[in-house]
Order: sequence, then C-alpha cells, then structure tokens
Amino acid sequence: MAKSKYEYVKQFERDDSLIPNTWLVIRIDGRGFHKFSERHQFEKPNDRRALDLMNKCAETVMTEIHDIILAYGQSDEYSFVLKKECDLYCRREAKILSTIVSLFTSNYVFLWKSYFADKELQYPPSFDGRIVQYPSDNNLRDYLSWRQADCHINNLYNTCFWALVHSGKTETEAENILRVMAHYLPIKMNCFIHCLI
Repeated sequence: MAKSKYEYVKQFERDDSLIPNTWLVIRIDGRGFHKFSERHQFEKPNDRRALDLMNKCAETVMTEIHDIILAYGQSDEYSFVLKKECDLYCRREAKILSTIVSLFTSNYVFLWKSYFADKELQYPPSFDGRIVQYPSDNNLRDYLSWRQADCHINNLYNTCFWALVHSGKTETEAENILRVMAHYLPIKMNCFIHCLI
C-alpha cells in the first residue's frame, strides 16, 4: 500500500501484545442470557438444544483457530485454551479476542435454525470476552478446576431449584427453601437432589 501523510495515526494504537510463553485463556460469556433464555423459552434447568448449539459454536471456533488445544463450556460461557507457543496475530490481544468472540457469536446466529427449527430467533445474542494469561501448568489446571467447580455448584442449585418449581412451588418459594436448607442443614448441596426429585 502506498504511504500517505495520514499514516502517522497508527502511532496512537496501543501495543497489546500478550506475554510470550504463557497459556492464553479466552473466556466468552453470554450477555444478558437470562433474558435471552426466557424470551426463547429454553427448558429449565438445561435446554439440550441450547447446549448443543453452544457446543457446535465452540467446535467451529476450534476448527478455525488451530492454536486452541482445549475448550470447556457450561451454560452460556465457553473457555478456550491456546497453547503457550501460540503466535496467532503476533499475540495481539484485541485481534485474538475479537476474532474468537465474533466467530462464536456469528455461528450462534448462523446455526440457530439447525437446533431450533421451530423457534424464530427473536433478537441477536451477544457475548463478551476476556483473555487471561497463565504462566504455569498448575495455574491453568486451577483455572479449569475453578470453572468445573462453578459448573457443579450452579448445576446442582439449578437442578434443585427447578425440581421444586416443577413440583408446584413458585420461584420465590423454591429460592427460600434452598436458602433455608443451605443455611441450616450441615450437608452438601448434591444430597438435596435425592430428597427433592
């Protein structure tokens, strides 16, 4: 491209190169997905089609971005792990993040009809994202353990909550029952499931 007198404006771009030799984790999260799931009448506590759609979007991202070695999803979020030696876009944070978030989001819209043939997409979904750099294998393992623990806790709560709602309780009553049980009973949340179902 020919040089021009306006090219100096590139000097104002911030250098956002990520640290070399670190694990890169891109976590995307649905923006306003509680409202989105209600508007599209997702089944509670887990809508199989919605989860399958998320998984397909992640699979598509992994097919396009070869530096991704692992993806982990739950609910309306997905984490993508890029290998330490990744040099995608010269490790420029904004380029990597915007590419993965936009690729995931556009596939969500593009593939919607494949999973929800009977439901019109009422409005486009959106996802936010962040990149975190982890210097050690232990840090990465702890990150993934944290997401797994979060998934476990949320899924147990939601399973109990919606079991109560489906049994005839209001959402407020279900929430109060679980709050009381968690406060007064010295047992783990997963023991509640057998009592409630």
